[in-house]
Amino acid sequence: MTDVIDGTELGPVGQEIVYENDRVRVWHIRLEPGERQPLHRHDHPYLVVAIEGAKNVVQTVDGTRIDADEPTGGVVYRDPGAVHMLTNVGDTTYLARLVELK
Repeated sequence: MTDVIDGTELGPVGQEIVYENDRVRVWHIRLEPGERQPLHRHDHPYLVVAIEGAKNVVQTVDGTRIDADEPTGGVVYRDPGAVHMLTNVGDTTYLARLVELK
């Protein structure tokens, strides 16, 4: 079943699952400059580990824009429930692992 919010189909949290067991799911995320990840929802608490940092912007489902500069090597924890999309507004490739805690 595909999740839909306000008529918009939600995409996956990342481009590819690189590891999963009964406790965690690890996503690969790569965004080239100007590239956007589709609107998606986080159903689990998660960590984002920036392997190659970039200047990103988070846009929430209600239209709120949040600057999200992520330095290389940075780690961020986020609670579940967010519905947003991520855009790389910088001039470097963004590469991260997102670890969902089940």
